[in-house]
Amino acid sequence: MNPDQQRAAYLTRRQFFSKTATGVGAIALGDLLTRNGLGAMATGANAAHRFGGLADLPHFPPKAKHVIYLLQNGGPPHLDMFDYKPQMEQFRGQEIPASVLGDKRFSTMTAGVKKKLVLPHFTGFKQYGKSGAWVCDFLPHIGSIADDLCFVKSMHTGAVNHAPAICFFLTGAEQPGRPSMGAWTTYGLGTESDDLPGFVVMTSRDKEASCGQIFYDFYWSSGFLPSKYQGVQFRGSGDPVLYLSNPEGMSREVRRGLLDDLAKLNEEHYSEFADPEIQTRITQYEMAYKMQASVPDLIDFKKESPETLAMYGPDVTRQGSFAYNCLMARRLVERGVRFVQCFHAGWDHHNNLSTQFQIQCRDTDQPSAALVQDLKQRGLLEDTLVIWGGEFGRTPFIQGDITDTKRWGRDHHPYAFTTWMAGGGIKPGLSYGESDDFAFNVVKDPVDVHDFQATVLHLLGVDHERLTFRFQGRQFRLTDVHGNVVKPLLS
Repeated sequence: MNPDQQRAAYLTRRQFFSKTATGVGAIALGDLLTRNGLGAMATGANAAHRFGGLADLPHFPPKAKHVIYLLQNGGPPHLDMFDYKPQMEQFRGQEIPASVLGDKRFSTMTAGVKKKLVLPHFTGFKQYGKSGAWVCDFLPHIGSIADDLCFVKSMHTGAVNHAPAICFFLTGAEQPGRPSMGAWTTYGLGTESDDLPGFVVMTSRDKEASCGQIFYDFYWSSGFLPSKYQGVQFRGSGDPVLYLSNPEGMSREVRRGLLDDLAKLNEEHYSEFADPEIQTRITQYEMAYKMQASVPDLIDFKKESPETLAMYGPDVTRQGSFAYNCLMARRLVERGVRFVQCFHAGWDHHNNLSTQFQIQCRDTDQPSAALVQDLKQRGLLEDTLVIWGGEFGRTPFIQGDITDTKRWGRDHHPYAFTTWMAGGGIKPGLSYGESDDFAFNVVKDPVDVHDFQATVLHLLGVDHERLTFRFQGRQFRLTDVHGNVVKPLLS
């Protein structure tokens, strides 16, 4: 059913329900029956073992079935990690040429600073693999899998502050209110799991982090889509989901009967008001019931081999750590979850670059590489797209006093930065795009946020111009009215 047909169906529901009593349960519980294997699953090119989604999707055979987005909240410094510019050393402490700087805007922390002095990368770099990718010395594990990665060094965005920039990457708009990429994906493609949410979110921040950013709920919001497509956040301590355990004295059988009775009440309410959120309530209650059985197995790492746990590093068993979340991400897609979003805060290096940067690299390097290796070993990487990147990069000029090495910092830099991807139809061993000699502006093969989104959807078998939802009188899409698939990135 296309969006116009959905809208027409919704407008006639009151009339339908006023004449038909038996239709209430059939429609309200249709999703439940599908999830229980009793109703018709989605039809389409990739419908086998799929629950939900639009009937005409995917638009073409997908290369990726799942997405794991490792979003590094705060802006990782591309110059110090992946964009090697040794020639900058000769300009250390000098002003960046006006011809490079132009009229670019920055955050209020350096907007009024007249002299923007060059700070070259302060780490060593090494080339890795047959691809010869340059990776900094603080990221040896990521360097070791360079031939599996595609580095996009020409990313750029229009947002200069954290929340708007992350919102832009995830929803296609800097202002909150639109559906996130994970919500769009599950709305269009459904999920391959009937006992876990299709879209799961996990957050982490380093124990030593002193520059963590806030995780806002609108980063995984369903926006104007039905709320059942919103990301389900797994907590970093205790039960991953609240109320996972039944209260004392309530058996699973009693819980089942309670939910059945509650579903009947919601059906009656739905027949009166035809509010699609009532359907969401019914399906989410049922999902919560199923998760009581599925989540304990999901979080049981005892079934993982010692070799696998060691691969993710010493923090892997600490719930709420980035390493723990990376292993959880693999276990989630292994069980059919469509979209997993892992946020890690601590990259906002305004005055602690010389100390905090190494800590962040230490805590994300090994788990990130392990995730790619683990997926590859299990044959999951070929249809799982892994994305690693922040909302922007950091400036090649210093924020602060260049002589005070303990308080070095870099401001937000949206004009050129690096993201890497692996698996899911991405061309491995590729470095795409270039920045100038100061890692300041893109000079070759620019990739903007909407291009990035269009490419991710394309890998999932979705034409980004055709996945739309009617809201406030027009058809909306993730890429708004922009975006082109970056075909050289495709394998």
